[in-house]
Parts: sequence; structure tokens; C-alpha cells
Amino acid sequence: MNIIRLGIDLGATKIEIAALDHAGNIILRRRTPNPGAYEPMMAAIRDLADSATVELGLDSTGPRLPLGVGIPGSINASDGLVKNANATWLNGKPFARDLPEVTKRLIRIENDANCFALSEATDGAAAGRPVVLGIIIGSGMGGGIVVDGRLVPGPNHLAGECGHIPLPWVRADEFPLPRCFCGNEGCLERFLCGPALAASWKGEGERNAHGIEDAADNGDVRAQKALDRYVDHLARACALFINFLDPDAIVFGGGVSNLKKTLARVPPLLSQHIITPECRTELLVHKHGDSSGVRGAAWLWNTAEEIRG
Repeated sequence: MNIIRLGIDLGATKIEIAALDHAGNIILRRRTPNPGAYEPMMAAIRDLADSATVELGLDSTGPRLPLGVGIPGSINASDGLVKNANATWLNGKPFARDLPEVTKRLIRIENDANCFALSEATDGAAAGRPVVLGIIIGSGMGGGIVVDGRLVPGPNHLAGECGHIPLPWVRADEFPLPRCFCGNEGCLERFLCGPALAASWKGEGERNAHGIEDAADNGDVRAQKALDRYVDHLARACALFINFLDPDAIVFGGGVSNLKKTLARVPPLLSQHIITPECRTELLVHKHGDSSGVRGAAWLWNTAEEIRG
């Protein structure tokens, strides 16, 4: 079977394309700088897709291969415009309408956290699990839900967006709750993102928590306390997700996935909050790492029939 899927990962500073064969192996991977402006960005996506398919020896005689695209935002269901993108110049643009015209390809667009979840549920750490919650925690926090191999975006493109759920089981000493950029208070992202962990360790304004586990192992009391708080907050968050969604697996990506010792401390704490005596949900670290975004974008085209049109 000569089935090839193309995916684009649209980042703030780079645009990456990957081609997957029928078994999910990456057979081509290229990247180019993101020009940081709307029309040049679309032209860069077009050129990257065209050059990749020429390199693969495709698109010369038949229909152009469709393209899956992961973006750091989502498409507003009511008007089709981009919303909540950290590349702010993309917000309010009719990207989903313009890109097919520019590239002359069929396009599917999803949030990058949804692409991560789809990648890890398809052939990654959670392959074969019926219900998967994928969570990326880095400078922010986002997620996606996959059921029986299919992404579940929701009518508002909000399914799995766990970063803006309030921290559950709040204690008196945790008030006042931190204010989030979304306008609410106490969002999980404000407790679990990388900059929040760094600030808990080194003080307000710090944004980099690199090396915190090593520091804790070497006797840094502030690092130890920061990780203790982090584990408690993450366990409460995971318990909430399990009580509500009951996924077979929760897969972590982003910077938090590097804190393997810290993640290993979470499962024993779940029993304090989940409403079942035995928790069977697996907490997993991604398999594909930085490749999951672009791989998930390619997997937006699920079947050979879709790819062939």
C-alpha cells in the first residue's frame, strides 16, 4: 500500500512538515522559519508542501495529497476564524478558508494539543486504548480527547482543553487564587505550567524550571517543596479528569513529561480524590516527543479512501 499522509506543525517560530507512510513511519521531515505574518506564512506552507511532495515523487499526475495542519489555537465554529492562538497575528483570520485556496489542497486543521493526543493514541504511548486524554504542559496547558482512534474536538473545539478548568478541592491556604490571562481565577494552567513551577521554586517572575528534580535530589529544600506542591496539584487535576471522563490513559507531553520522577509520584495520590476504590487509568509519557504534533496533523486524514479522495 502506497499511502502517504502529510502533516504540518505550525509553530510560533517554525513550520514543519512530515510525511508518514502507511505504517506511520516518517519518510520525510522538513522545516522552515515561520515568517510571522499571515500571507507569507500561508505561502511558506504551500511551498513546503509542494517541495515535499516533489521530493517524494508525488502530485505529478494525480490529485494533490491532502494536508493536515496543527495550529497553536483553534477554529471558531461560528465564523471559521482562528481564535486563542499564541501567534496573535493569526487570530481573527479565515485560515481554514484561505489555506485550501493558496495550497490547492484539501485541508484539515486542528489545535496542536489535539494533534498530540491523536498521535499518541494512534501509534504512540497510548496506542490501542479506547479513550485517551492527551495533555501538553509547557509554557501553557492544553489537551485533546481521542475515542476509538477518532479525535473528539467538540462543537466548540474545546474538548480536552483542561488548562482552563479550575483547580479542584481548593484548600483555604491556596487563596487568593492566581488570575489567568483568560480572565478567570484558579485555572489549572496557572498551577501546572512550566513558569508556575519555576516561580514556585525560585520566586515570582521566574519562568524556567529546568533542573528542578536534580536540585531537589541534591537537597534544595525550595525545589523539594515546589515539587511537593506540584505533585499535589497534578494529582488533583488528574483525579478530576478521571472522575469526569474516565479515560483508559492520560498521556503527558511538553516540559512536564521530562519530570519522570515527579510524574511517578502522582498515581498513589489519586485514591484521595477519585470515586472508585481502584484506578485503572494509566498515566503515560509520550512516545513520539516533539514529533507528535506533526504526526498527529498527518493522522487527521484517517483512511486511505479520504487520502485518495
